[in-house]
Amino acid sequence: MNSSANTKERILTAAEALFAQRGFEGASLRQLTAAAGVNLAAVNYHFGSKDNLVEEVFKRRLDQLNARRMAALRQIAGLAETSLEDVLGAFIRPALDLSHDGGGGLFMRVLARAFAEHDDSLRKFLSDNYGHVMRQFTAEFARLLPDLSKEELYWRIDLVTGALTHAMSGFGIIQRKSDVSEVTHREQTAAHLIRFAAAGLSAP
Repeated sequence: MNSSANTKERILTAAEALFAQRGFEGASLRQLTAAAGVNLAAVNYHFGSKDNLVEEVFKRRLDQLNARRMAALRQIAGLAETSLEDVLGAFIRPALDLSHDGGGGLFMRVLARAFAEHDDSLRKFLSDNYGHVMRQFTAEFARLLPDLSKEELYWRIDLVTGALTHAMSGFGIIQRKSDVSEVTHREQTAAHLIRFAAAGLSAP
C-alpha cells in the first residue's frame, strides 16, 4: 500500500472508531486528525468534506459485504429447492463474517448510529447505494412466503435486520466462551439467528 493509500486508510479507521464512540455530529475533525495522526489538509485531500468521509466509511465495509451477499444469493435465487433458511444464510453469514473481520463489529455500531440519529441524508445514501440488495432479497423472501402481504413481509424483514445488527454489534448477553473458537461461536450465532429468523418470517 502506497503512502497516500495508507493515509486514507488510517483516516477511515480513525473515523470509524470515533463515529462509533461519539456519533457523526459528536466527532469533530480536530478529534479525527489527532486520532489518525494527520492534518486537516490530508482529510480534505482524500475526502473533500466530512459528509464524504462518512459515506466512505460506509462504502469501505458495505461494498464488500453486499458483494458477498449478492454472490451467495445468485447461487440459490429462484431455484425450486431453495429454502427460507438458505436465503437467510446468504443474508446473515456474510454479515457475521464482516462483524468478526478487522473492526467489523465496531462498524456495526456506526451503522446502528446511522439509524438511531435519524440522519436523512445518510439514510438516502444507504438506500441509493445498497437498497437494491434488500430489494432482491425481499423478492426471494416473497417468492418463498407467498401468503404474506407486502406490508407484513417488510415488517418481519425489518425485525430480522434489527436482530442481525444486534448480533453483529456484540451487544448481546451471550458472549463467546473461552473454550469456544471464534469460528465456532460465529457459526453458532448464525445457526441460532437463522432458525429464529425463519420462524419469525414464516409464522402464521
